[in-house]
Parts: sequence; C-alpha cells; structure tokens
Amino acid sequence: MSPAAGAAPAGDAFEALGDPNRRAIVELLGAHERSVQELADELPISRPAVSRHLRLLKEAGLVVEEAHGTRRIYRLHDEGVEAVAAYLTEVWGDVASRFRLLAENTAPRPAAAASARKQPKRKR
Repeated sequence: MSPAAGAAPAGDAFEALGDPNRRAIVELLGAHERSVQELADELPISRPAVSRHLRLLKEAGLVVEEAHGTRRIYRLHDEGVEAVAAYLTEVWGDVASRFRLLAENTAPRPAAAASARKQPKRKR
C-alpha cells in the first residue's frame, strides 16, 4: 500500500542512510532501477537482507517499488532524494562556500617564517 499523496515518510532518511549496505543500494539504484535479485547479485548480503534494507529505504521515502509481472522493481524516489539534497545544501552549502572563499584568499605561510617562530628545545 502506498502512502497518500503528500504524506510524510514513516522513516528517517538519514537514519536509513546510516547503514553502509543501504548506502550501497542507493548508489546502485542511482545508476538505474533494479530488482531485489539484481541488487543481491551486486552486494555481499543475502536476498532477504536486501529486501529488509529496501523496506527501510522505502519507509524513509528514498526508494519506490513498481510491480512488473511477478517481480518488484526498485528505483530511487526523486522527492526523497531531493529532500535529502536540499537539507544538506541548506546546512552545508553556505559553509562550503565560505571555506572555499577563505582558502582562496588566505596567503600560505612561508616555511622559513614558520620555522623561525619555533621555540628551541630546552636542555635539562
């Protein structure tokens, strides 16, 4: 059963992405849609484990499934992925710009000046 239009996903996208297997699934689905078996063939986990990870990613709004005959085909859910990207841009986008600006406008310290400021070691 699919959630009503505009309904918020039940799971947390960042919690779902906290697992390396789920991140690998998202990366694989980023290339193209796949079945559970196609994903399991690419990963070091069992088909039932892939199904469990897909269920959590689906609950978090990151993937959707479509029935193709007897098979279920999974793909990234554009709205879920866009929401994660928008959040990261909101939080980190400005920070990255400021860091780049600082890095581009900060003169490197000459090695000679840095070594001249070093304090000599005290002898006991």
